[in-house]
Amino acid sequence: MSPAIKKRCKKKPIIVCHPKGKKKKRHPHKKHVCIKCPPLNGQELLRGLGGAIAEAGPQGLAGALGPQGLTGLVGAIGALGPEGLAGALGPQGAAGLAGAIGALGPQGLAGALGTQGVAGLVGAIGSLGPEGLAGALGPQGLAGLAGAIGAAGVTGLTGATGPAGPAGPAGPAGPTGGVLGFADFFALMPPDNAATVAPNTDVSFPQDGPISGTAITRLNASSFNLAAIGTYQVLFQVNVNEAGQLLLTLNGADLAYTVVGRATGTSQIVGMALVQTTVINSVLTVRNPAGNAAALTITPLAGGTRSDSAHLVIMQIA
Repeated sequence: MSPAIKKRCKKKPIIVCHPKGKKKKRHPHKKHVCIKCPPLNGQELLRGLGGAIAEAGPQGLAGALGPQGLTGLVGAIGALGPEGLAGALGPQGAAGLAGAIGALGPQGLAGALGTQGVAGLVGAIGSLGPEGLAGALGPQGLAGLAGAIGAAGVTGLTGATGPAGPAGPAGPAGPTGGVLGFADFFALMPPDNAATVAPNTDVSFPQDGPISGTAITRLNASSFNLAAIGTYQVLFQVNVNEAGQLLLTLNGADLAYTVVGRATGTSQIVGMALVQTTVINSVLTVRNPAGNAAALTITPLAGGTRSDSAHLVIMQIA
């Protein structure tokens, strides 16, 4: 027996069980019994084998290799050990390829109408469209006013007296024809109309031209009397420096249909109209209308060295 085994199997007092069940202590010097030794661990087993080999003498030849024994049964799987600590997070892998686009799903229900957005900026004005078709020809306008009566022609030679014919029956008296009366009133610049003509002020025509009878006469430098009830043709022309307007008044009231004017200071203001009176001794004037901004300056020496004339011509035609 190896020393290691001997050391493990010491003589000890033992208890021997007699058949009758009595227990009796025995001392080791009286009886030596070797109790069953506990199993050796790996190192003790190797030391023991080494000692036994040393005691046994020289090693003999190795015997032939015996047949391999049967594979032992697989042991039961042991209990699952505790979970280890989580390892560090590895680097992010490369992005995978994009998958194919899936089929279009069914249309969803229409959402509620959102609030109206703010108005967008006004877009640029588009290009001019093509010219439209010409419209239908409008109705013919009213006939213009009759022009002024021309001067009388030269009297022809007196023809030879023919034989007297038989007297015819007397016919009814016809209406009086031609101009029933006329008058021309004028101003020279300079010296007449020295001051400007303010709005709601009459132009002066202080000098008399040809006049027939007493149907049309002067009341003062800017007012003229129409004695008979009838129709009068009135013409006037005035040179002024400013853009402006002129009209006729009858008995102090503006005759709106007689307004004439110009937008620039490069031409005369010329007017022509028919005026009907309903009472005797009606008063006629030429006026710078009320409400206009500019006072009018009657132009002196217009276009030359001679005094420039402004005229008011009145003819009774009915």
